[in-house]
Amino acid sequence: MADVPSTYTDPVRIAVIGGTGLQSLPHFTLAARLNVATPWGHTSSPISILHHPAPDTGKPIPIAFLSRHGLHHEYAPHEVPARANIAALRSIGVRSIIAFSAVGSLQEEVKPRDFVVPDQVIDRTKGIRPFTFYEGGMVGHFGFGDPFDERLATIVRRCGHSLEGEGVVLHDKGTIICMEGPQFSTRAESNLYRSWGGTVINMSALPEAKLAREAEISYQMICMATDYDCWHTTEDVNVEMVMGHMKANSENARRFVGAVLDELSKEEHSDQVQAKHYEGQAKFAGSITAPAGRTKDALDKLNWLFPGYYE
Repeated sequence: MADVPSTYTDPVRIAVIGGTGLQSLPHFTLAARLNVATPWGHTSSPISILHHPAPDTGKPIPIAFLSRHGLHHEYAPHEVPARANIAALRSIGVRSIIAFSAVGSLQEEVKPRDFVVPDQVIDRTKGIRPFTFYEGGMVGHFGFGDPFDERLATIVRRCGHSLEGEGVVLHDKGTIICMEGPQFSTRAESNLYRSWGGTVINMSALPEAKLAREAEISYQMICMATDYDCWHTTEDVNVEMVMGHMKANSENARRFVGAVLDELSKEEHSDQVQAKHYEGQAKFAGSITAPAGRTKDALDKLNWLFPGYYE
């Protein structure tokens, strides 16, 4: 792949973060492969710029694809450089992210190979993962009552339901329990999460969703259930089970993500794709720290992410 360009000059508004079971997007034209260094380090994988024809014009639309766990799945959940990933995507113009994740089901009605478009998250990570861009001399507070972008979720749900005749089973709502990992839950934990109203469980929704909100990026996760965790009377979750269901349902996963990209590529969604409803929120959120308290290191990092916001 030495002949693939390492630069791309046009802004890229849409990104897909692939997780377990979605480590590439076939049938797209590879236009560039970027290695972006950020103040928070390097991304978990190079960013592939893929060309996707817009359904209404046929014009190539650039899509950024990044592998959350690395090209060879070498990053454990707590090792994923989420700040670098989100910062690098924003720096190339991304304002909308579709994130994919394999999940365990905590409810009988969400069967293995079903898809869920979640609307809530319960954080069960342990503070090991860096989860904010605002630290070391700059404080920023952001609303997170709705951790996913409902406007983007509406589009994603509509695309999923359009594929129901082709084998896609979609649940419109759900609460993700985001646990630390890399070990799976104990049976007591799994039943506790069920009593809280958890729908699915994964190790990837956070801090990704929090960082996207800070970066003024519209973010929605698509979850695919691969198991019943360990609360169910069937076999406890294991890697072989997860990968077996992912492989069996991989075509549906790619078709679902492809349908979402088709829809987002339409001109009518331009304002949504550019996340106009989030624009400028970070500038206001960071203003809580008076100029006299802002350190050079914090300002340098944040001005890399938001050029001109904190001059």
